[in-house]
Order: sequence, then structure tokens, then C-alpha cells
Amino acid sequence: MKEKLIDLLAKGKGLEVHQITAAIPNDSLTEIMKAIHALMEEGIIIEDEEHFYHLLENSPYRIGTLRLHERGFGFVDIDDGGESIYIHQNHLHQAMAKDEVLIRIWTYPDGSKEGEVIRIMKRAVQKLVGTYKKKKGAGYFLADTNLHGRKIRLLNEDAFHLVHDHKLLVEIVHFNEVLEANILQILGYKYDPGIDILSILLTHDIEPRFPDAVMKEVQQIPKQVEAQDLLGRRDLRNELIITIDGDDARDLDDAISVKKETGGYRLGVHIADVSHYVKAHSAIDEEAYQRGTSVYVTDRVVPMLPQALSNGICSLLPQSDRLTLTCEMLIDEEGTICEYQLYPSVIRSAAQMTYRKVNAILAGDRKMQKRYEWLLGMLKDMYRLAQIIRKARVKQGAIDFDVKEGKVLVDDQGDPYDVIVRERGEAERIIEDFMIQANSCVAAHNRWLDLPSMYRVHEPPELKKMRAFQQTATIMGHKLKGNLADLHPMRLQTYLDALKGKEDYDVIAALLLRSMQKARYDVECKGHFGLALTDYTHFTSPIRRYPDLIVHRNLRKYFFAENYQVQEMQNEETWIEACALQCSKKERNAIEAEREVDDFKKAQYMESHIGAIYTGHIRSIMKFGMFVELDNTVEGLVHITSMNDDYYIFDEAGRSFYGTHTKKTYRMGQRVTIKVIDASRYKQQVDFILLEEEGNEKKNKGAVFNAHHGAFHERMRKRGTKRKRRRERTTEAKRNNRKRRY
Repeated sequence: MKEKLIDLLAKGKGLEVHQITAAIPNDSLTEIMKAIHALMEEGIIIEDEEHFYHLLENSPYRIGTLRLHERGFGFVDIDDGGESIYIHQNHLHQAMAKDEVLIRIWTYPDGSKEGEVIRIMKRAVQKLVGTYKKKKGAGYFLADTNLHGRKIRLLNEDAFHLVHDHKLLVEIVHFNEVLEANILQILGYKYDPGIDILSILLTHDIEPRFPDAVMKEVQQIPKQVEAQDLLGRRDLRNELIITIDGDDARDLDDAISVKKETGGYRLGVHIADVSHYVKAHSAIDEEAYQRGTSVYVTDRVVPMLPQALSNGICSLLPQSDRLTLTCEMLIDEEGTICEYQLYPSVIRSAAQMTYRKVNAILAGDRKMQKRYEWLLGMLKDMYRLAQIIRKARVKQGAIDFDVKEGKVLVDDQGDPYDVIVRERGEAERIIEDFMIQANSCVAAHNRWLDLPSMYRVHEPPELKKMRAFQQTATIMGHKLKGNLADLHPMRLQTYLDALKGKEDYDVIAALLLRSMQKARYDVECKGHFGLALTDYTHFTSPIRRYPDLIVHRNLRKYFFAENYQVQEMQNEETWIEACALQCSKKERNAIEAEREVDDFKKAQYMESHIGAIYTGHIRSIMKFGMFVELDNTVEGLVHITSMNDDYYIFDEAGRSFYGTHTKKTYRMGQRVTIKVIDASRYKQQVDFILLEEEGNEKKNKGAVFNAHHGAFHERMRKRGTKRKRRRERTTEAKRNNRKRRY
């Protein structure tokens, strides 16, 4: 029936139900409607506002996800094809940010496209966090999320004892012009320690607490490795194996062993066997699926798994027996994997090392070397092996953007006291190299055996985005040469290497990174462009990433158990396809939450540094001003109205400002000195002025000369002068004519 419908709708324009039933007379209306609804669920056909059914790919309709701009208009990112369609605010029809919507698209003569929301397919936001306000005895709810003027009516306000500045979690029950919601929980007061971050997390639907059903299951899991758990496992408890993580890490899911052998090095990457404890379809597993990933913000972690697992029996704590899956590789002096083995194992980590300690040892810290003298041999072998692996990756063309990443330091109350650049030392690079090697090895193994698996995919950049980058880079004096349609990662790495040490390197590297496609999860192995690898997956972090858990589970289910039932494997691949979309979505959501918390805390930090003077680089230029990033990664806006020394013209093509009188030019990548004039944690916004401008230090707008008004009056004065001169010339001509006549 589905095939009949698809063939029928593929012939032409949309059809109504009676036209469809007339074309398929031998089938019942019930069967036809079941097939129609099934195809609509799959996104293959759609119903328009006049109740005509269309084959989606042959129609002017598309399904996508709505992004809203702060000014009210939006863009719909089409699910397949990567296209973004502009939606005017009058054509949103009550759709909200992140909603899945059906839109109708039309094309203008110049080739540009615009759309209108026809139907909201799936609401993305059900819960909102905001502040309860009281004014003149009346209460109202102010959402933290920008609702673009839409108001919210609280239906159960009387059931709670609410006071001014209570933070609330509410659930929308009716999506009318005025949203109607029920209060779910009073989170606390707006200024309570930790409420700020909790509010951001809940806004992104990241819940720190676990359901009761999950916690009941956790209580049934043993806190120690038991004898029956060791059956079928290789015993590595007498091997020298260590973990290397950050100082404050508790969820230790990877351990390392390295031995020098004839012809190369034997690298063991031992990963916590979470799949032994988290069974498919259990309450813990269902919750992990919904979370998708652990979320790491400034002063806390919202784990994917309850702490009894993530910090307990699954964490590879020192001097404790732990169940693992091992990827053991023999790597030669050229960085090639000569042989490998994947097997279940049990280990006992000899030491919980940290990046700080290993960096000190490798840097020659004698005190630290003496303290860990028994580890020196293996650490030196690790260093040499990492150099070999890295050299091979560079030869393949892997891209190292080396973009600065900020870290906000907070006190016990959650208040920021410093913003620093996150250091990436040799120890961090070593672990990164080893994890990439293991991930690539497992991906190749699964692909060659055609096992159901989830892969980490990073596709080549879109031509349109690379052309935009090339245009901007050329303006900055660093043109990316060659054919962009056939781009190899080696060319991009060579390009970045040539710019190392230049003043605007960080800006160029960040622009190039933003031009790349987002990495995602997929049931198919499509390669990783950034790493220049044909095969790549995520295998090394099952405590904090659900895709890694799926890879582990399927290795156990199909490879270790030698279960190669074709139909079962096909069903598994169908499920993984949907799971990959869920994991990619949850990963993006976690990244957005982490960035928002960072922006909030950076703005809060700058609130206590108003008046401070810094230097930084111009990261981007818009018609309303320039965004400047300081050396500590804090970003702020220099608004055009504060640039008072001249009348500046925005050159969109050149992404620059040009002063009409002083001839002064501001370009992307240029280093400038600024002064902080304002900061707001709740707006997540920091405002700068350029220190070079005289008069900019006066905050009183009435005392500051406005360049735009000044330029306007200057133009009016000149125009008046020209008119006066024309009148004078006309009068003089008339006078001369009269003289000639007489």
C-alpha cells in the first residue's frame, strides 16, 4: 500500500483523499489512511493546509528545525540537504525555537528563498525556567528563554506560596498565543548559589536528578567485582596499567598500558565495561538513552549514569579490580597498526595519574620523577609512541585547529574569580592520540566485519561555507588557494601551519573551524574529515557517552558471542539509525548548555571588572559593531554608536569599518585596546569601547558626541551651504543679465 501511494503521488501534484481512493479502488479507506499516516510519520509524504497530500521530495514543502533570531525572525534548517530557509516573523505562526516544522518554500527571481510555517510537527520545548515577579500586588512569570513578546499564564499559581524572584520550572500545557503553563517546581531564589547554572541546565532539559526507578536498579548492582564476572575475561591485573585524567576527574573510563617490543610498541587501551552493568532496555539504559551524554559545566557534572556507576563500580579507580574491554594494538615505528586484538578483560589500575603530574615528569621535574620512579620507563615509552602516532596522523593530513579554549574558575559559592586559557600539555595530547588510535581501530574492525555499530562521522565542508571563508580570509590577507570543490584536510593543515605565529592566527583558525560541518553519529561509516581517517567511532568513553556504550554492547553481542543472525543484525542497524539521531541531538544540546553557562559566568566575572583595560583581537564585524575577544577568551561588543572619533562606514564585502574623515580602518583579526563599560550575566553580554577614542570614557550619553548625529548635521550644513551658493550664483546671473539688457 505504501508503494502504491508513493507511485501515485510521484506522478504529479497533491491529491485529496477522495482522489487517492478513486485511484486505488480495490483497497479499503481504512487501509489507505493507515498507510498515509505511516508515510507521514516517516516524513515521506505531507498534508498541506488545504488537506492535499504530497510526496515531500516533489513538493515546495520541507520539514526542518526552527532557529529563532533575537529580533524575531527565524531560519528553518532542512533535515536533509543542509539548507537554511529564512522565515519572516509574520510567517512563524506561533512556532517556537527548536520546533520541528513543516514549511512551504517560494523562490524569488534573484534565486533567494523564503518560507512560511504551515504546521508544527513536533514541539521541542515543553518546560521553561524563569523568574516569578510581583508588581503592585500582581504576579507574573518572566521566562529566561526569549519568547519574543509572548506571555505565559500560570494556571496553578494559587497552589504555591510564591514570592518575588522565585525561580520556577514550569510545563507548557497549551500552546496558544498566550502560553498556558503549570508550575512543576520552585527551584529557589534567583540569587541563591548554584541556581543560575541549574536554571540554564533545566532550560535545556538537562535534569540533574535521576528517576526513582533508575535509583532502585542502581541499588541492585554490586559495588565490587564478583567471581562470576571474571568468566571469559583475560586477566590483566598483574600488568602495569594506569589512568591519566584531570585533577578533579572521578569518572575514569580509560586506562593505558605501553610496552616496547621488537619492531614497535604494544599499546593497550582498556575501557570500562559499562555494558556489563547497564543492560539494554533497563531503566538505567532508558535514562542514559534520553540523556545521551554527561554534561560538564563550570562547577559541576550532570552525569549520564548515576554516580554509583560513573564514580563507583564502572570507574577505573586505582588498586581496584575493574571490568574492561581492551583494544590491544602492536604499532610499528611508522605509526601503523600491525596487529590488534579486542577482548573482555579485568584490570587493576596501578595509579591514578593526572595530566599535571605527567606533564611535570615529562618536563623534567626531578621531585615528581623520583616520586614516580617506577613509572618513568612506561611514561617515556608512552611519550615516544605518541610522537610516532602523531607524526603518522600529520602525514595523513589530520587538522589541528589549536583554538584557544577558556576556563572559568569559581569559588565554593559558584562565583567566578578568574578566566584563564585551558592548557593542553603533552600528557593531554598523549591520551588524545591513544584514544583516537583505539577509536579508529575499533571502527575499522566493525566495518570490515559488517557488525551493527554506531560511527562518528565528520563530512567534508560544504562548498558554500568554504567559499565564504575563502572570501573573508582573502580580505584578511591569508587567501586559501586551490580548488575548494576537491578539498583534502592536508591542504587545510598546511594552510594553518603557514599562519602559526601570526597575530590573527586565532581568528583565522576559529573561522575555519566554524566553516566545518558538525561531527555527528551515524549507522554508516562515512569517515572523519578533520582527523583524515576513513574509519572512526567512539569507543573510549562509555561512562559519559551513550554511543560508546552501544559500540561496546554490540561488540559483546555479535563479535565476542559470535552471533551473526542476519535478521537480528538488520533490526539492530535500523534501531541504531534512529539512536544516532538522538545522540547527535543530545550532544548538540549539551554543547549549547555548556556554552551558555560559560557565557553567563564570563559575563558575571566581567561585572566586577568594569573600567578595566584589556587588549584583544577583532573576531567579527557586523553593521552594528565589532566583537572583540580578549586574551582570556572573554568576548564583548564594541557598538558602532560608541566609535565617536569619526563617521564609520560598514563595508560588508570587506567585513570592516572605514572612517570617512580619519581614514582609520578596523578589520577582522586586528589587535585593539578596549575598556570594559558594562556587563550583565543575565543578558550574557559584555560591552567594550575602543580606548583610542577620546571622550569614550564618559558613560553619560548626553556628554558624548554621537558620530551619526554629528555626521547627519554636517551633511545638512553642507547641503545648506550648497543651496546658498546656488542661490547666490542664480542672483548674480540675473543681475548680470539685467546689466546686459540695459
